[in-house]
Amino acid sequence: MTMRAPTAVPAVIPALANLLLGGLWTLSVFAGWGLAAFCGDGEALDACMDRLTVVATLSGLFAIAAATGTVGGLLPPVIRRYPEKSLILVAVATGSWLIALGVLYVGGLVGR
Repeated sequence: MTMRAPTAVPAVIPALANLLLGGLWTLSVFAGWGLAAFCGDGEALDACMDRLTVVATLSGLFAIAAATGTVGGLLPPVIRRYPEKSLILVAVATGSWLIALGVLYVGGLVGR
């Protein structure tokens, strides 16, 4: 029986996932996707924009942590010296992106 050595997941794969999640968050907050999705027909536009501003600010705290974790996990010296720690940092950043998007989604639905 032959034993195969465990293969490491390259940090580029979760980094691409983080870029996609970050793009989704950016378009939801800054390109008006959140406004189109969460502002009802009967709601005043000013009230909806105020509510989404608060939700986007709370979500932005997680997005900043996620962006920082993604960049920190992909720094070349960190990858070369500590590849497993780099992968953990990028995975935590992925979780932060998911939380940021979750806060944005739940906050948009609750206020509706």
